[in-house]
This record gives sequence, C-alpha cells and structure tokens, in this order.
Amino acid sequence: MNETVRVDRDGDIAIIVLDNPPVNALSFSLRAPLATALEELHDDPSVKGLVLACAGRTFVAGADITEFGKPVQRPHLPDLIVLLERYRKPTVAAIHGTALGGGLELAMACHFRVADAGAKFGLPEVKLGLLPGAGGTQRLPRLVGPAKALRMIVSGVPIGAREALAEGLADAVFDTDLVGNAVAFARAQSTAGATLVNVRDRDGKLTAARADLAGFDAEAANLLKRSRGLDAPVFCVKSVRNALTMSFSDALATERNYFFELVLGDQSRAQRHLFFAEREAAKVPGIGKDLAPRPVRRIGVVGAGTMGGGIAMSFANGGLPVTLLEVSEEALGKGLATIAKNYAISVSRGSLSEAEKAKRLALFTGTTRYADFADCDLIVEAVFEEMALKKDVFRKLDAVARPGAILATNTSYLDVDDIAAVTGRPGDVLGMHFFSPANVMRLVEIVRGKRTAPDVIATAIGVARTIAKVPVVVGVCHGFVGNRMLAARSDESEALLLEGATPEQVDRAFTEFGWPMGPFQMYDLAGLDIGWRNRKSLGRHAAIADPLCEQGRYGQKTGRGFYLYPDGSRTPQPDLEVALLIEAKSREAGISRRAISETEILERTLFPMINEGAKILEEGIAQRASDIDTIWVNGYGFPVGKGGPMFYADLTGLKAIVDRLGHWHAKTGKAIYQPSTLLRELAQGGGSFSAR
Repeated sequence: MNETVRVDRDGDIAIIVLDNPPVNALSFSLRAPLATALEELHDDPSVKGLVLACAGRTFVAGADITEFGKPVQRPHLPDLIVLLERYRKPTVAAIHGTALGGGLELAMACHFRVADAGAKFGLPEVKLGLLPGAGGTQRLPRLVGPAKALRMIVSGVPIGAREALAEGLADAVFDTDLVGNAVAFARAQSTAGATLVNVRDRDGKLTAARADLAGFDAEAANLLKRSRGLDAPVFCVKSVRNALTMSFSDALATERNYFFELVLGDQSRAQRHLFFAEREAAKVPGIGKDLAPRPVRRIGVVGAGTMGGGIAMSFANGGLPVTLLEVSEEALGKGLATIAKNYAISVSRGSLSEAEKAKRLALFTGTTRYADFADCDLIVEAVFEEMALKKDVFRKLDAVARPGAILATNTSYLDVDDIAAVTGRPGDVLGMHFFSPANVMRLVEIVRGKRTAPDVIATAIGVARTIAKVPVVVGVCHGFVGNRMLAARSDESEALLLEGATPEQVDRAFTEFGWPMGPFQMYDLAGLDIGWRNRKSLGRHAAIADPLCEQGRYGQKTGRGFYLYPDGSRTPQPDLEVALLIEAKSREAGISRRAISETEILERTLFPMINEGAKILEEGIAQRASDIDTIWVNGYGFPVGKGGPMFYADLTGLKAIVDRLGHWHAKTGKAIYQPSTLLRELAQGGGSFSAR
C-alpha cells in the first residue's frame, strides 16, 4: 500500500506487514496506511483471517516517542485498536523481536498472539514516566491476571515468549517460520468457526482479584516501595485496579486521562529527556559509524578488591573471559572468593541460575604475574587512587601487553594524560571510570586523553555496551564530570553540619527530593576512607570526615561512620558522638550554630553542583548538558523524575538559580557560588542548557 505497510495474501488469509525501520515505531506514517488496510480488509469477503506481522528485526517496539506531548494526529493507536476489535474473522499478531508498549497494546487488540521463541513482551511506559495509554492496563490483566499484569506494568520489565505462553499472553510459540505458522493458525481458527472473543470482553482472570481487593492492594504497596517519589507507578497501579472496579469502557477512558496527565507533567518530560540523552551520549565528535573498533576477546583486570572484582564481574556478565591479577595468592584468593559469594547471592535471590553462575565463574583466570596479560586485548587497572602506584602499574602493563592492546585506568580523579605518559603507547591509553558497585551501576565514564586514538574510544564505547553499561565520553580534568561536580556538593555538605544541620537532616532533605539516599549515608556506604585517602594525596582536609576516619570510623564496613550500624545492620542510626564532634568543630571554627531549612540545604548543595556543570560545559570536558544528566542519573542516583541536574536547572529556571547563587556568594564569599560565565549568559538571555 505504501513504503511502511503492505498487504500480502496466502489464499484466504491476508497478511499485513509493517515496515518502519529500525523498530517499526507506531508513528503517523505507519498508523495512517495501517488504518486504511484494516478498513479495506474488514470489508473484503474473500479474506477469512488476518495476520499482523512486521518486517525487519522486530515487531512493533513501541510508540514514536517524538510525538509525545504534541497534538495527536488521527488515526492514533486507540483508533487502530477499535478497527481490529471490529473484526468477526480471526486476527493473529505474529510477534518476533519485541512487542513493547504500543506494540503490545496493538497485539492485544487481536484475537490471538503467536510468537517466535525468542520474542519479548512488555509494557515499559513507566520508564518514560507514563502508563500504557491505549488499553494496556485493561487488556493485560484480562490475559495474564491482575497480579502478573501489575508486576509487568509497574516494573516495565518484559517477559519471554515461553513465559507469555504459560501466562496466557501468547497462544502459540514457534521455533521457525513464524509468519507461515501464524497463517496456518489463523486458517485453523477460521475453519473451526469458533466464537471469537475480544480480549476486552474476557473477565475470567479478574474474578479472584475482584473478590480480594485487599490482597491486590498489598501487592501494589509492595511494588511501589521500589519507586518512591515517582508518579507513573502510582498511576499504573490505580489504572490496573480500575480494571477490577469499573466497567471496561470507564476504566479505558480513565486510563487515557491518566496518560495525558502524565505526558504533560515534568516527571515524564524528565524521563523522556533521559531516554534520548542516553542515546545522544553515544554520538562523539571524531568517532563516526565507519570507524572500526579493535577486536576485544579477552579482558585483563589489575586488582581483585571491591572495585576490581566488580569490574571483572561486569565483563564476565557480558560473556568476556577475564584474567584477574593481584599482588599475592592470598589477596587473589580473597578476591575470587568474594566474586563467587556475590554470584551465590544472585542465585539465592533467583536472579541467576546455578548453571549461569558456573558459566560465569569459568570465565575467570586468577594470576599474580603481569606476563599473563600477554593475550589480553583490553586491560583495566583498578588499584588505589595514588598516582605513583598507578604509574608503576602502567609501566608494567606497557612492558607485557601486546601491540594494539588497550590500557585503561579506572581512576576517579587523577590525570589520565600523566598516567599515559609513562607508557610508550599513549594513544592506546584512556580512562574507564566504573562506579561502585561496578557489577551493578550502569555508568562508565570514558575518559579521552589528549593522545587517545579515536578507535580506542570507539572500542571502549562498544565494550561498555556489550556489558550493558551506559558509556559517556568525557575529557581530562580533576574528577572528570561526576566527581568534580560531587566535590562542589560535598564541600557544602560539611559546611551545613558546622553551621547547624545534622547528618540525618541533610540526608532527609535529599531523600525527600527523590535521591535514594543522602550524602552522609552515601559516604558511609562507599567507605569514608576512600575520600580520606584522596584528600590526603591532594593536601586537603575535611573538618568532620577526617576526624571520623582518624577514629577508624569508615562507615558501614566498620559499623561506625557518620552513623552507627549496630550488629552488622545496614540501617543508619544517629550517633551522639558524631553530634558532639560536629558541635566541637563548630566551636573551634567560631561558628554560631543556627536552624537550617530544607530549602537552604538543597540550594547550597545542588546549585553549586549545577554551576560546576556549567563550567564543565564551558571547558568542553562534557560535550552536552544531557551527557552530564546521564552521568548523574546512572552513576550517582540523581532522581530520574528530575531528569538530571542540568535538566532540573532548566525546569527551576536559570535566572532563579543565578539569583540564589549570588545570594549565597554574598553571604559566604565562597567561590563555588560565583556563577559561571555560561550560566550567567544563559540566564540573562532567557536560554536553557537543553537548547544550547
């Protein structure tokens, strides 16, 4: 019919093939001809059944996100669903790849769904701050039951074809010839002449939940604990619950209203911004698609401690064999034992099978000899943050690594160019800054040195994606992007304590803003000794954290830090000794303690961070503001509903931020409150970071 939709025939079965690369998104250019095809085939008496299939690598993977928030062009997805549900001849969705979001909603409008064995089914709208807006919260409960639908919709996590078959979402799964089998399935249904029932009219799986709304509510409350502060999961729960308490038509109309309320809200705008920001981060000047990365078949990791072990696990999780080096057999054994323990925990939680655990552990080779890195294509150093030590490691790596092997430092702060200079191959050296715990956190800052070769950057980006990380390329400066901005925030965190706040008050302001934890909880979790070691190497001092470290209070691992953790607990408890220490340090500094508001806490921690981000953009350390947002959301837990620090700044208003920075600069005289040139210019011109 046109470039995106064609109609094929197999006897009396019509096959509508959607072809809108790369993922068959339901854009207007696809919806309009699809509606025409559905209308024409509905009225064609020679058509006894309909198969809806897709060309390319996937079924419909969702809506066209670029259309969200814009005037709706008809036909929209609900119109297509109405057309499908008019059919009194069998309709079959033939699903390969992924049926996600609007794609699954379209498939659920068909009488039947058949799938390739490798297909995935899901409604991930919650990850964009939305809920399924074309009947997903109403039809999915009728197919898989309310409890399963609730878990799928609130988590946004897809399920596989076999699970979909077992749950009732799919009607058949085929290993080969999906479309041919779908045609045969449709013909068999037509020949059988069975009564066709639309999904919207199937209430059988709702009966038990309707009789036990309290049980449904308990399940919902448990799921919502994981998404504190976000609106979309709450709306998802309400909408699925409506399937139990309202007529289908009323619940469908309410779902649509919820969708429009969310799509126009700041949280969804923020989450959609992050969706595109992550994809933009992959676009790096001088790194074109035609640039071939170097082959990476084996990884080397120097250091089997917390960071090195986590990095090694990340590579093994991506299927890459790892040679892991430590200075002694004892340290190596301890590191490998920790890795095995971590995998065992995953098995106990049900997130990993015993077979998969064994497969991953088989990818590790331990060693105490640098010579065993000779066959590695990428070697990552993960030793203490001491320049002399890192340079010594890189001299040794330079001596044993094969020509063309990439040498990466996991440094959090140090100058990658200085490290590269001790080797005879600075073009092969870069930073790959993983975040702790490295086997969990998604972010990797790819640090581009002044002599790093373009194909080395391309290789690092590719490897990061292979192991399911989010790579963001940054330039060389102290702390790069994330930790440089963190330092601006951290300086004022302690100042707030000296002036009158408590650790729990500061942390509470952060968690109410949407952070998973506050700064002092985070320091305790990471280990206070890490920052202490870094400050000592730079000749810096922290008024509260340093005395705590001198007392051996390193945080959770020692049971004491800014908080107490009695009997191995991970729940922080306020500590009177810390309160007395803070008061003593305030007296020593001649500071009169006062009441400090939540607003002041947020302004004095977040606004300097944003200001530092603007300086980073000025200096070209980050390519774009959205890269900074990607780093902070994926590496530091910045609330996704706020979109990252730079997006949040735009929402707040840059003029308002400059005004408050000026206020605090006049009050404290601190340089961190002096608005950067870029921030001041954007504020004066009514600009924004996103439009820059």
